[in-house]
Amino acid sequence: MNLASWVERNGRTHADRPAIAEGERVHATWREFARRTAAIAGGLRREFALVPGDRVAIVMRNRPDYIEALYAVWHAGLVAVPVNARLHRDEIAHILDDSGSTVVVTDEEHASDITALVDGERSARAALVAPGERWRRVASAEPIPLTAVRPEDPAWLFYTSGTTGRPKGAVLTHRNLLMASLSYFADIDPISVQDSVLHAAPLSHGSGIYGLPHVAKGAVSVLPESGGVDGAEMAALIRRWPGTSFFAAPTMVKRLAEDPAVAASDLGNLKTIIYGGAPMYLADLEHALTVFGPRLAQIYGQGESPMTITALAQADHADRAHPRWRERMESVGLARTDVLVRVVDGEGRPVPPEESGEIVVRGDVVMAGYWNKPEATAETIRDGWLHTGDIGSLDGDGYLTLRDRSKDLIISGGMNIYPREVEEALLHHPGVRAVAVVGRPDPRWGESVVAFVVPTDAAAPPGTDDLDRACLERIARFKRPKDYRFVDALPTNNYGKVLKRDLRDRLRADS
Repeated sequence: MNLASWVERNGRTHADRPAIAEGERVHATWREFARRTAAIAGGLRREFALVPGDRVAIVMRNRPDYIEALYAVWHAGLVAVPVNARLHRDEIAHILDDSGSTVVVTDEEHASDITALVDGERSARAALVAPGERWRRVASAEPIPLTAVRPEDPAWLFYTSGTTGRPKGAVLTHRNLLMASLSYFADIDPISVQDSVLHAAPLSHGSGIYGLPHVAKGAVSVLPESGGVDGAEMAALIRRWPGTSFFAAPTMVKRLAEDPAVAASDLGNLKTIIYGGAPMYLADLEHALTVFGPRLAQIYGQGESPMTITALAQADHADRAHPRWRERMESVGLARTDVLVRVVDGEGRPVPPEESGEIVVRGDVVMAGYWNKPEATAETIRDGWLHTGDIGSLDGDGYLTLRDRSKDLIISGGMNIYPREVEEALLHHPGVRAVAVVGRPDPRWGESVVAFVVPTDAAAPPGTDDLDRACLERIARFKRPKDYRFVDALPTNNYGKVLKRDLRDRLRADS
C-alpha cells in the first residue's frame, strides 16, 4: 500500500477539514493537500524525468512545503531521503552521494549550500527551492494518479550511523512505515480527525515518523512558525488546536516543563507528549508529570526499527500507586505489539530476567537493510533479528531497562553524535596528536560532548577556539565538544584500543 493513499483518501472523506497548518493559520484543507500532492508528484516526474524508485532528498526546516514534498514523493512512487537540515554541508553531501538522490527539495535558508553541492560533481542533478518559481511550476503541474507500489518497496531512507562515523541509510519500506503507524494506534494513542500533531522537532526524524499515523487518520499537522521550540508559541498552539500531540526529546520536555509560559497556560487541549531518543532523568520526569499531567508516553526505537521497539504507556506514567512505579519510570517499557524483543548473550541466546545482554528485535517494522551496504546489513540483521547494539535487561514483567550502549553513541538534546566523526574533525588540527571523545551526563542536554586531547606539543596545546574552528569546518555546530581535557596520553588496553570507559570514570570522579 502506498502511504500517500492516506492523503488521497482524506482528500475525499475529510475534504474541508484542515490538513496542514502553519502556526494558528490553516495552510491547506485535505482537498487542497491531496490536489497539491498529486500535482507535485506529476511535476517531479515530468520536470526531472524521474521514474519510480528514484531518490528525492528533502533538506529544509519544518514548514508546510516539507509535508507536501514528502507525500508527493510517495505519490509518485519515489523514495524520500529526509536529511537533518542542521547537519554540516559536507555531511549532507555524503548523504546525497550515498543515496544517489537525483533531486534535492530545499528552502531559501539552505538553498545556497544545496545549490553549491548540486552544481559540483554530485549525483544530484537539481535543487528545487520552495518557495520559488520552479517549485510553483512543479506544484501547478498536471496531477498524476497514485503510483502503485509493493509493500517491500523502499519509501524512506533514514540515515543513521554507528561508531564507524559515516551515516548509513536504513531502508524503510512502505510496509515498515505502515506497521510503525499501526503500532502507534495499538500502543501509544488512538487518533481521530479532530486531533492535531505539532511538529516542533525535526520532521527528518522522530517527529516525521510520528506524523504518519496522524496523517493516516486525518488529523491536522501543525508547523510552528518559529520552526523550533518556543514555550510561549507552543502554549498558544496547544490552546488553538484540540487533541494536540507532539514528539520531543527528553531535554525538550524538560525545557518546556520549566518554561513559565507553558506552566501558566491552559493545557486542556494537550493530548499526548511522546518522548524518546535519549534517557530521561526520573526527577525531570516527575516534574514534567506535575506540569503536564499523565499525558506522557515514552518510546524506545532506532532508525532501523523506526521508533518502534518498546513503549512506556501513559497508563504506566499515571499508575503512581504501583509498588515498582519508580523502577518502571526508569525503564523504556514493554515490547510493542508488532515486534518480538529479546535480550541475548554473545551467542545470541536469551538471558534470564534482570540479566544484561544485547537487545535484539524482530518484526515487520524492522528495516529491509542498509542502502547498498550488504555487509553492514548482514552484521546488523542476523537470522531475522535486528541487533541494536544497545545493552539492557528485562524484568519479570517484561519491562526493558537500558543499561549501556555497546556503541559509543552520544545523544545530546535528542540528536545523535558519533564520537569518531568529532575525533576525525579534531585530528585535522596540527596541534592534536590523539583524541578520544565521550559523553558526559548533562542535566540540560542529556549528554554533552567532551574531548580528551593529547597535544602535539604538551608545552603549547592548541586553544579551544582553534579546536572549535577545526570542528565547525567539518561537522555540525551541535556536535562540537562542550569541554576539552588536555592529557599526556589516552588509556589503552593491550591491543592499543582506547578505554573510553576509563575516560567516563574520570569525568564522574571530577563531578
